[in-house]
Order: sequence, then structure tokens, then C-alpha cells
Amino acid sequence: MENARELFQIMTRRFGLLNKYCCSVGGCDISLAQSHLLYEIDRRHKPSMQQVAEALGTEITTFSRQVQSLINMNLVMKTPDPNDRRVYTLSLTTEGKMIAGIIDQKMNDYLDEVFSYMTEFEKETVLRSVKLFNEAMGKSSRCCAPVTG
Repeated sequence: MENARELFQIMTRRFGLLNKYCCSVGGCDISLAQSHLLYEIDRRHKPSMQQVAEALGTEITTFSRQVQSLINMNLVMKTPDPNDRRVYTLSLTTEGKMIAGIIDQKMNDYLDEVFSYMTEFEKETVLRSVKLFNEAMGKSSRCCAPVTG
């Protein structure tokens, strides 16, 4: 059997490089962490800062700095929750939605290209396997378990 860790290291590295080069949009350089943040805010309806930080498995002070950088870039808005002023919700600005959409399209184009080298059966097998693997990781008692969704 092949070395599982090595296979995942290679895949992670390739995805990291892809994200590094994929996230420069309209003269705006978006870091890998920022692109994950935009994605999570975009897929939820006005999530709280705590919800997004937990989904990303990020410590809240580090997360707050990342959010602030996106606010400074006019990509994210932070709004006090009308029901609880101690809670802040996050949403994308119009420009933030545009940038998140462009990054999403670039990532999907890349995945479409990668899957074009496979048969439909191989593609379905990979996707089913990754889903199973993600579910198993979610059941682990180790450090990787907190991320959900």
C-alpha cells in the first residue's frame, strides 16, 4: 500500500499552491486564510464571528485580525446583532461577493480540469471517497475534529 501521509501531503501542497495563485483578483491579493473566510461567510446567512471561527477551527483573536483585514479591504461587513449587541454578524460587501465568486469560479474551473482527466466513474469514486474520509475525520477524537459542515 502507498504511504497515505505522503499522498495527503502532495495533495495538500498542490491545493495550497493553487490557492496561493488563485486568489489574486482585480489587483487584490487574498491570502489562503482570507479566501477560506470569504467562502465560509458567503455560504452562511449572516453568521456570527464565533460561528465562522469555529467552522474554520481558528482561535478568535487570530480570526478577529483576519476579519479586520477584510473589513479594511471593503470585502466584509461586521454588524452588531440586533438581539444581542455583544454578538457581531458577518456579511460580504458587494465587492466581497464579487471576489468570493471569482475565487469560487477559478477553483471550480481547476477542479473541472482535473476531473476531465478521469472517467465519470473515477470522478464519482474520488468524490465519494473524499466525503467518506471527511466524515471519518469528523468522528476522530484528535485535533482535526472540530470543523463541521
